[in-house]
Amino acid sequence: MIIGGRGPAGPAGATKAPGLVPTVDEADFEAEVLASELPVLVEFGAEWCQPCKAMAPELEALAKELEGKARIVKVDIDKSPRLAQSLRVKSVPMFFVVAGGRVVDAALGAVPRKQLMQMLDKHLPRPEGAVKAVELAQLIKAGQVVAVDVRDANAYGRARIPGAKNFPAETIGERLGELFMLGATPILYCRGGVQSQEAAMKLIEAEVPVGFLEGGFLAWEGAGLPIQR
Repeated sequence: MIIGGRGPAGPAGATKAPGLVPTVDEADFEAEVLASELPVLVEFGAEWCQPCKAMAPELEALAKELEGKARIVKVDIDKSPRLAQSLRVKSVPMFFVVAGGRVVDAALGAVPRKQLMQMLDKHLPRPEGAVKAVELAQLIKAGQVVAVDVRDANAYGRARIPGAKNFPAETIGERLGELFMLGATPILYCRGGVQSQEAAMKLIEAEVPVGFLEGGFLAWEGAGLPIQR
């Protein structure tokens, strides 16, 4: 669904609310939302809306967490009635995710922060080589990749992704030949994702075909996927 606008306006058109979540209106919606290179979460609300006020701290926290990856803005339906009407907003708060100039998702009511994050997640820019837990499970099943645990041997021995190979991070540079002999693209993972991402980025820069698991082993566990002990 493509939303109409009154024409582009400069970024200065947005009225900054306190904090990280600006308020936009009909005059600057196209420039601030439709033309955004980042995905945008738009909350339609009103000054009299108590659930909207209750959501404000959650939106601020989410905006801080996603700074540089996504934008979050507000629209006051009383000040931008035509915009609200064009999107058939009949109750507030109502949320829309806009990516590439189009509405790609929507939700009504005081939506939990976790759900808002899920709405945005698939539209966020991702680093080269990044793989999500569910995607990794599917790729492993298809035989296209092999999980490579870069934690130390003790952590690997306690719990790991089924079938994962252990290449402690400090040894990877000396074991590139072994990586190539795994028979599938190596996907590195650590506990939380930071160490394996750093290792993967160095290898990718050296033109070694690898990937990494976003969120690490914790993300795998959080997705309820099987664990080998």
